[in-house]
Formats: sequence, structure tokens, C-alpha cells
Amino acid sequence: MAEERRGSWFGFGFCGFGQALGSGRGRQVHSPEPLQTPGEGEGADVCRVSASWSYTAFVTRGGRLELAGSAGCAAGGCRDAWASEALLLVLRAGPGRGAGTELQAWAPGSALSGEPLWAHTVGPEAEGEDAPGGEPQAGALPLLPGGRAYVSPRPPFYSPLAPELRARRLELGAEHALLLDEAGQVFSWGQGRHGQLGHGTLEAELEPRPLEALQGVPMAEVAAGGWHSVCVSETGDIYIWGWNESGQLALPSRSLAEVGKTAAGEDAVKASCGSRHTAVVTRTGELYTWGWGKYGQLGHKDTSSVDRPRRVEYFVDKRLQSFLFSTDQSNQKVIWPGRKKTIYLFERMNL
Repeated sequence: MAEERRGSWFGFGFCGFGQALGSGRGRQVHSPEPLQTPGEGEGADVCRVSASWSYTAFVTRGGRLELAGSAGCAAGGCRDAWASEALLLVLRAGPGRGAGTELQAWAPGSALSGEPLWAHTVGPEAEGEDAPGGEPQAGALPLLPGGRAYVSPRPPFYSPLAPELRARRLELGAEHALLLDEAGQVFSWGQGRHGQLGHGTLEAELEPRPLEALQGVPMAEVAAGGWHSVCVSETGDIYIWGWNESGQLALPSRSLAEVGKTAAGEDAVKASCGSRHTAVVTRTGELYTWGWGKYGQLGHKDTSSVDRPRRVEYFVDKRLQSFLFSTDQSNQKVIWPGRKKTIYLFERMNL
């Protein structure tokens, strides 16, 4: 088996609470900066990052969780973590020998001390096999390993999916959810007042509903912003819809709100969203961002908002590229932006 590829982490955007490790407090970082990731030595490097507004959760391949920002702590035995302002959700080894895996909900400021607010034992059928590096094979939180349930920062916290739905990725926006199933079909549900569900109406949906407009077009990625949605097809085209208040849809463009190819004419392999900004990685490893840029979260060395895909030149100048992606979950290393900051993993290009 080939050795897993590793790289360096970079962060940019609002860091007023010091939520990007090494950035300091009270800052807006307008251009990418390397993160001082926790731990040293073999097995201590970061494999997962989850960015909330005021703090960030880092998980290493050795199972160590560290928080930076308004919430701070360190804990072991963790497989995954998902940060939100309301709750910190952690997938970790349960208490006691042979207890299996437990999903825990904590107050972000609790330092993971005492008892969690809520806990749920993940059954053996949902645990799945770990990929090389200790990462679950089936998606990342908020989707649980096995792809049959997900978690959210609001009650009931744990929600099972219908038996016929086998998810490989699930993304939560401010008021809606996107699900990508094993066949590449996209489902959405939740509030639709900004058109973020993609069903041609502004009505809410209580249960996952397939997007008819994307029928017959297999998707490889989904991402949910605050009130907009993005999909990347298996052929590298981008489909985007919802609220365009800050240009996060890259409109005005087409009436169907389809970006198609990026400004460089490259196929996309990964998309991710902040509250009101969008980021795309191309097949050649270049990063493009657009939308709301007030806190420097677009990485363009300023605080301008833009309504067209714009390449982040820092990584080109430094001869860095993001990891390329495949359906193998162990290679998915680029992490989504937070509401006002962005964190990515990049590797240095061979000269």
C-alpha cells in the first residue's frame, strides 16, 4: 500500500480569538500563514480540522484532540471532531475497556472535563473500518462512520437516515443539509427561504429530497454554506445555488447559477463553503475563492468581496498545491472554511 501523502496546514481570515494555531489573537490574517499544529513526532500530525467561528478543533493521527481559540483543551482517544458555537461533537473511545466508540456532545468551553452533555454509543455496524492513518472510511462528522446517521448541534443531536439512504458525505448549512449518496445522487432538506435546497421553490423540506435538476449527473462532492449549496460533478463541473448576497454564487453569470469551469478553465475536484464565501480546488491543485471577504477569509491579501472565482496566488508563488482527491476517503485532506476563516492542507510541488 502506498504511503499516505502528507503536507503543511495554512490558515487565513478572522483570527480574533487565536483560533488558527500560531496566528496570535486579535488579528485578521489576509494571506495564508502556516499553522503551528499540535504535537511533535511520528503519529502526531493533524489529519482533521473543523473550524467554527471562534475556535478550531484539530485531530491528529495519533488520536489527540486540541482546541484553539475561545475554547481550549487537549484530549486523547479521539477519532474525529466537529466544531460549532453551540456544541463540540467528538467521536472517541468510550469509557471502560471494550466500550467501543462513543459520540459525545460537549459545551465548547468545558475543556472536555466532567461528563458530556449527551453521549451515544456507536454500534459495531456503524463503526466501519479505519483507513490508513486512523481515519474513518465513511465520511467525516457530522456524518457518522457507516453513513447511516448524522449529528447536529441542535436536538435531537443524533438523527438516523432512512435505510435506503447510504451517505458518503453530509454537509450542514445554517438551516439546511446536503447529502451525497453512494451513487452520486444529491439530497437536500431543511429551510429553503434562500433557495439553498435547489428544488425550485422557497419551501422547507422535512425529509431528504433528491435534487431533480441533477438527476443523471453523478456528483463527487457536496458543500453547504450558510445559505447556499455547491456540488462538484465527477467530470469536474461545479453547480451552485442559493443566496448570493455576497457574490458567493459567482453571479451574475448564468440564470441556472452554474459556474461550470473555474476562471482558469480547470476541472474542480473539491468545493467547500463558509457562511458567505466559496472555495474550489482544481485538478492541478490550485485554490480559487470568492464571495464575502471582509475578514480576509478569501486569502487575496485584502478584505474585498468578489463575485468571480479568483486564484489564491500565495500558493502559486510558494509552489504549493493542495492534495488531489479521489473517492478514497483517506486522501481527502482539504478542510472546509469556517464562517470567517479558512484552513487548508497543501503540499510542496516537486521541482
